[in-house]
Amino acid sequence: MQFHLQVQGGPSGPQTIAIDAASEAEAIRQAARNGWRVLAIGSTESTGAGASAPARLSKQPFPLLQFSQELLALLEAGLNLSEATATLLNKETRSGARATLAAIQRSLQQGKSFSDTLADFPAVFPDLYVATVHAAERSGNLPEALARFVGYQLQFDAIRKKLVSAAIYPTMLLVVGTLVTLFLMGYVVPKFSVVYESSGREIPWASQMLLSFGQTLAAHPWLCAGALGAVVLGVVLGLGNAAMRRKLVLAILRLPVLSAKAAEFRLARFYRALSLLLHAGIPLSKALAMTNAMLLPEQQVQLVQTRRAVEQGLPFSTALEQNALATPVAQSLLKVGENTGRLGDMLERSAKFHDEEFARWVDWASRLLEPVLMTLIGVVIGGVVVLMYMPIFELAGSLS
Repeated sequence: MQFHLQVQGGPSGPQTIAIDAASEAEAIRQAARNGWRVLAIGSTESTGAGASAPARLSKQPFPLLQFSQELLALLEAGLNLSEATATLLNKETRSGARATLAAIQRSLQQGKSFSDTLADFPAVFPDLYVATVHAAERSGNLPEALARFVGYQLQFDAIRKKLVSAAIYPTMLLVVGTLVTLFLMGYVVPKFSVVYESSGREIPWASQMLLSFGQTLAAHPWLCAGALGAVVLGVVLGLGNAAMRRKLVLAILRLPVLSAKAAEFRLARFYRALSLLLHAGIPLSKALAMTNAMLLPEQQVQLVQTRRAVEQGLPFSTALEQNALATPVAQSLLKVGENTGRLGDMLERSAKFHDEEFARWVDWASRLLEPVLMTLIGVVIGGVVVLMYMPIFELAGSLS
């Protein structure tokens, strides 16, 4: 079968390539080996006349959380897996999600296991999800595994939404403050400069610099607007590129104030994912290898050493402590979990504790950042106004 992949990674930006492969997963692997990052994929299926009709590429992400919640509800209602997926397919209206569900339904009807079916869509279902489903199939507790994954994803989404909401107001403050400053510099300041030049009086040095800058902006409005547009476009394109966005996030997370909290947040996510895998019945060593991508690059090196120590017989809590992957709270809880045989539950408790602590820190940081930004913007705008009126103040002083 021929697959049409929308990929990114070359100098020319996103483009569509065709790859002949036995399955969608194999096509994605071939693209990855060639250095491409897959954005969307569609297949070319043979028609009755021997012609081929390429499937429409879906650019919409598959709603994994919604799919898991709805599948869990249908399974708990008494439907079997095939009936549940058929029901989800019949109700789906989005073309991309419907195509994925149709492929899943065909694979199940052909006798393929659910986990193997999901593994054929690595761009949709992460390894953590596939491994959880695979372990649940062996133990016969698929609804319980889906419920744990839904809880895991909901908690992560709640933290992400809190971060986004906390960043909206400071961002709006910066945008509005920048626009007001540009208006003062490009429109109001040049008007004052004309008045001061006609007066023939000597202007203070700081005010003269401000007026000269304002006159430059007013003399080249389209150049300034183009430069501002280029900056905005560069920011938008940079945020839209996954590689650039990842580099930007890693650079921000290395700041002194944020580095410790970022490491703690990653550890909480690592604890929760590890708990999910252990509850699904996956061995600890394999679970550690599967959660490697959830940590920062520095922590990933420490995790490899931790896994090696666990395989050599060292207690898990001790191995985490030696490699700086255990917070004081997690260290105490994990020791209890090892002694009671409830390691998965203690990992979940550790993640919940740190998630709540991180949420409180986000609230505190947002409350602190807002007045700081307002003060900074007020100082900038107030400084511009004072420099504009300084010659008038000096004139009034000389007259008095």
